[in-house]
Amino acid sequence: MIEIEKVLDIAMKQDASDVHLISGLKPMLRITRDLKPVEEFEVLTEDDMYEIYDYFVRGNVDKDEEFKIYRRLDMSFEHRDIRLRVNISLSDEVPIFTLRLIKNELPRYEDLGVPDIVRRMTYQPQGLILVTGKTNSGKTTTLNALINDINENQNKKILTLEKPVEYKHHSKKSVIVQKEVGKGRDSLTFGDGVKNSLREDCDILVIGEIRDKETMDSAIEMAESGHLVIGTLHTKSCAETIDRMINFYEISDQASVKYLISSLLKLVVSQRLLKGTNGKLVLVPEVMVVDNIISGIIRKEKLSVSEIEDAIQSNLEKGSIGLINSIAQLFVEEKITLEQAKAQIEEKNIEILNRTIMQLKIKREQN
Repeated sequence: MIEIEKVLDIAMKQDASDVHLISGLKPMLRITRDLKPVEEFEVLTEDDMYEIYDYFVRGNVDKDEEFKIYRRLDMSFEHRDIRLRVNISLSDEVPIFTLRLIKNELPRYEDLGVPDIVRRMTYQPQGLILVTGKTNSGKTTTLNALINDINENQNKKILTLEKPVEYKHHSKKSVIVQKEVGKGRDSLTFGDGVKNSLREDCDILVIGEIRDKETMDSAIEMAESGHLVIGTLHTKSCAETIDRMINFYEISDQASVKYLISSLLKLVVSQRLLKGTNGKLVLVPEVMVVDNIISGIIRKEKLSVSEIEDAIQSNLEKGSIGLINSIAQLFVEEKITLEQAKAQIEEKNIEILNRTIMQLKIKREQN
């Protein structure tokens, strides 16, 4: 039998972010974006995979039923002093596992590289704030750093809906209630959880993932009723986030939805993680503060992604940060290479990147 706990201990010791367990391969660790096998282990067999399944599910009937119906399962798990986000799926009808290691100690918000305007926006009494990015872009860490900052500095009731709960928060200056979403857990669906939150007298609602129209509807209703809603979306830019939100709805409903989004949305931060020149991960943020100009673009009959990008670029004095500016700044600070910088943007924007780098260098020399 595979010693799964030994694999996890090695992952912790080597500061891995993820563990991949796949039949036919040795256990694999993701360490600063690179995949490395755990050499002291044998190649995993099909029998190993079923033993690993039993180890994590532990005879829980609801979890086993969910996996058999949907052929996937997300769950949390504790090993020693860390939490794991466990995803179980199938390949060739055999279970495979992706384990995300969640550190108990959240990094300080200031150390993440997320612009301070994002934290300051959490003092808004109502509205919608979105943290977006692709998978493995650090959304969960940013979201929980925001929750922790609110918890330490504001007197609010914070309600979170997560699948699964990753970081465990404890009430400090705020009161915090965390709910896990899923069959047999605290709330059946995100949509159900958001609807019930209207009756729970919370000030701030945190939605771990907005993935469908029902949850988007509920988030908008919650923000409209005078609450601050913070959520995440799997999108790769601020402009794409707006497009995704609108496209949850039928064309006949989009005009009214655009009006609601334009009035309720306060800020979107879209982030990426790159392997920096020092070997550590570097956060690349794009920030869109929703002002009258961006609200007007959202309400237009035809949404223009390029118009939104231009508006972000021309709204720097209000706290917005364009992707090109963010990338250029990291290059000037020698945190990423020029090749990495160019790889993050479209070819047509290379000249703008070069000009921005030159301007930042001149400004730096003058200071």
